[in-house]
Amino acid sequence: MSEAQALMTALHQELLRAQSSLSEYELLQALRRAGSPLIPPRPVTDNYELFRLHFRVFNALYRLRDQLRAEQRAELVISALRIELRPYLRARAGLVVADPLRAYYLDVTQLETTTPEDVANLLNHFWALVNGESELLEALRLLGLDRSADYGQIRRRYRQLASRHHPDHGGSTGRLQAINAAMDTLRRHYGHQPTADARVQARASA
Repeated sequence: MSEAQALMTALHQELLRAQSSLSEYELLQALRRAGSPLIPPRPVTDNYELFRLHFRVFNALYRLRDQLRAEQRAELVISALRIELRPYLRARAGLVVADPLRAYYLDVTQLETTTPEDVANLLNHFWALVNGESELLEALRLLGLDRSADYGQIRRRYRQLASRHHPDHGGSTGRLQAINAAMDTLRRHYGHQPTADARVQARASA
């Protein structure tokens, strides 16, 4: 049995034993507790080695899912936060939906050609996205909105708050500046340029 096949078998056994969904971290911990020689005995801290371990595990999971489907034995839900065996459900005939993640993890050249520099760049991009999302959510929170708001709702809410907190109406300059800064963030995210009324409000808060 190859190492890849052995990892598939070990993952399948742990998922059967769990009888519930596991995160990738929980699945790796289960393999460690079982003394599996297929993964490092201690958590990996080096980003490049962590990528390689993650890739090997997900390659095995996607191969396992294909095998279980072909044998009509089970369905396997795969994500970093949720890996779960489910009863097999026969798919309806129709168009085959592309699965880019499956294609990526089953292409072992991705593992062979990805360098430590590539991994560092991927992580930098990831954290840039996370930080941008955090900035967006904070701007929405300041306007009293959430992620479901569209740009029209955001503009209407901004105008209400800008009018309410304008110094000419007895409002606070500091509060209006915070509202303007939040709106600037939201414009950048949604790709809109400041409107004339927004520029007037911005000058009033200076």
